[in-house]
Amino acid sequence: MEKFAPLNLTKDELIDYTQEWKGERFPDGRPKVPDNILERMKNVTITQAWGVLQGAGYKWQYEGNWTCTHPGKVLVGRALTAVYMPRRPVIRKIMEEKGQKAGCIGDQISWPIDMLVKKDVYVADVYGKIEEGPIIGDNLSTAILANSGNGVVHDAAVRDIAGIEEMPDFISFVRGWHPSYASPTIMLMGVNTPIRIGQVTVMPGDVVLGRDGGVIFIPPHLAEKVVKTSELVSLRDEFGKGRLREGKYTPGQIDARWTDEIEKDFSRWLESHMDELPVPREAIQELLKERTW
Repeated sequence: MEKFAPLNLTKDELIDYTQEWKGERFPDGRPKVPDNILERMKNVTITQAWGVLQGAGYKWQYEGNWTCTHPGKVLVGRALTAVYMPRRPVIRKIMEEKGQKAGCIGDQISWPIDMLVKKDVYVADVYGKIEEGPIIGDNLSTAILANSGNGVVHDAAVRDIAGIEEMPDFISFVRGWHPSYASPTIMLMGVNTPIRIGQVTVMPGDVVLGRDGGVIFIPPHLAEKVVKTSELVSLRDEFGKGRLREGKYTPGQIDARWTDEIEKDFSRWLESHMDELPVPREAIQELLKERTW
């Protein structure tokens, strides 16, 4: 789809503003974090991801106080962003003309949905609007799920919550429910552009991790580090608890910096339990190669 809204980034601009990402990209320039990293991200906790991002200097990537449409489930995917603003008739008219020339179909609220691909998460800044804030009901939710296989992060209310709850894979983080309809009051100002969700600046291609009532937006170049760090922490926790149950080490030994002997024991444990652990075998093999014990 051609550039149709004034705040869209061009392909070159998007590449420039996400230049830390050195991997594959979509044709429009959006970073494409590998599918296997997204799959492994589902086991990462918000706290683990937050710790890595803080250490890398990304201090404002988490937004809380959401309502989750499917409590207890996890949302992971690549962000496709959209920004909405209060309607100004002339601007909206010009944008509709641009959209028509670009081949966009229907009302503006459907344009980003038509751009979604598998493993995307539609992240929409609708400035927290509740009454006349819903741009998504069960019909558009069905289209979003069909295109992306995911739910949304929607900084506004949604409508038709009963229908949305009937779609088990439409795991979404929203600001609540309202029966009204937003389209007459808003206008779409950009797709695949930087947006603000609460206190977070979200970029197209960020990895979205939503769980436990919160959402963290992970810059693409840090996604693999987040996953590997989380997996290492989880493995060390499982090893430490097992050895404590066996009485091999004391709590003081496990809670302190591990000695060389414990580190060697941990490596041997990884090798002997490789097929039993909740981490891909290849990830454990890679971890063992990196260890010098």
